[in-house]
Amino acid sequence: MAIGLIPHYSVAFPVEGLTAEQFLALAARAAKNLNWELSDSGSDGFIAYTPFRKRSVNEKIQLHVDGGLVSLKSESTGGQFVDWGRNKRNIDAFILNYDNLRSSLSTEELNVLSAEHAQNQVFNESGEPPDKRRVDAGHKTKGILSLIVPVKGYCATPVIIDLNILVFILMMMAGVNFMLPDTQSLLGWGANFRPYTLDGQAWRLLTNCFLHIGIIHLLFNMYALLYIGILLEPRLGSWRFGIAYIITGLLASINSTYWHPMTVSAGASGAIFGMYGVFLAMLTTNLIEKSIRKALLTSIAVFVGYILLNGLKGGIDNAAHLGGLISGIIIGYSFYPGLTKTENKKLSYGLPSLLMVILLGFSFWIYNRIPNDVVRYDEQMKSFAGMESQALEIFKMPASTSREKLMNEIKDRSLYYWIEDKNLVIAADKLDLPVEIHKKDILLIRYCDLRIASYQLIYKSIAEDTRAYDDQIRNYNDSIGSLIKTLK
Repeated sequence: MAIGLIPHYSVAFPVEGLTAEQFLALAARAAKNLNWELSDSGSDGFIAYTPFRKRSVNEKIQLHVDGGLVSLKSESTGGQFVDWGRNKRNIDAFILNYDNLRSSLSTEELNVLSAEHAQNQVFNESGEPPDKRRVDAGHKTKGILSLIVPVKGYCATPVIIDLNILVFILMMMAGVNFMLPDTQSLLGWGANFRPYTLDGQAWRLLTNCFLHIGIIHLLFNMYALLYIGILLEPRLGSWRFGIAYIITGLLASINSTYWHPMTVSAGASGAIFGMYGVFLAMLTTNLIEKSIRKALLTSIAVFVGYILLNGLKGGIDNAAHLGGLISGIIIGYSFYPGLTKTENKKLSYGLPSLLMVILLGFSFWIYNRIPNDVVRYDEQMKSFAGMESQALEIFKMPASTSREKLMNEIKDRSLYYWIEDKNLVIAADKLDLPVEIHKKDILLIRYCDLRIASYQLIYKSIAEDTRAYDDQIRNYNDSIGSLIKTLK
């Protein structure tokens, strides 16, 4: 059972007693006997794909002959991370079928088979000669560390991963909890939060894409980014991949800001979903080898669908995911003309650039119209607290204070401020606010009403010089105390 980023199994063995042409003819026949689809063959080997199995997965078989040595590799093509032994079984089945063919064919039959194979080589979709065929794109790794080391043709993905890891290390060094950072720490390091982001801190739209809520969040996102980066960056090119990542990340953050007035958001998943959107767009074109489109399209669609459905449970920023995904699909299609006609600079650079400018312009137009009433509400609550403090001054007056002064204080100041506080909350509740704040406002209005009723009884008891209202005042105070605990 192979486990890894892209599960595979490979073997090497010598060609004995046969010419390269005879071996390849037998190998091609063995592949056809196994119902493998030959997509690209030539004088030095071939590429084939196994039939689709359950869950729409298949494997790519690469066979190469060099100096009498055969290299044979079976590699998973979908989004599966464990192959459950399929790649090894593919190799074993091929070798068994090849051995049976070789032992059953005479020399004359083998020569006829070789001639037929030479005439029926399979060209790739680009129509290039088999010996000059384009190798299927994908970063070839040389150990786990090579996955996060920038190299030519695979630069953007490791740089982005390294930046995310660096930010996380710096957070830990600063004392942030590596399992579950608190909200204040996340805000301090640049998380997206509408009241702050719209209040002159638009840089949070980008910084939150490199920030993670604990080590598990980081590892999951980096694995998803690594997988899509290995598949996509060699096909797009590093500059397209990097720019698409940044743009889709920004658009994901703007969408999150629009939908979530009070959510603290952080993580690379919006931008990562953007890259999955780019790849989904490419998988609906002929840019990807036809034989593996279905497996990749299905596996990536299942992955995206699972995350989005899981996000309905709460605690996951689906707004960022959808913003990244949709913008990624649009950007992916804008890359298509330039990838098919690389010599046309207008198509390669101009069209995607124009589309991205339009997307960013429209998104920032939306951004500038997102209401930031939470900030206005916070300012009003500061006024509320100030007037509340003034209304409570009566309880700090000395015991020797005269009845007349106490009555004037209650009538002219305390009751005035409580009534003003109530009116302030009623006015503030008309702002565009989250449901939670509207619920809080109902309690604040109730709090003011209880204070007003209590102060009126206190005033009455002083004016009448009686303790007949003590029980009622005590009941009001108990209700006030209980309400304060609820508000906190």
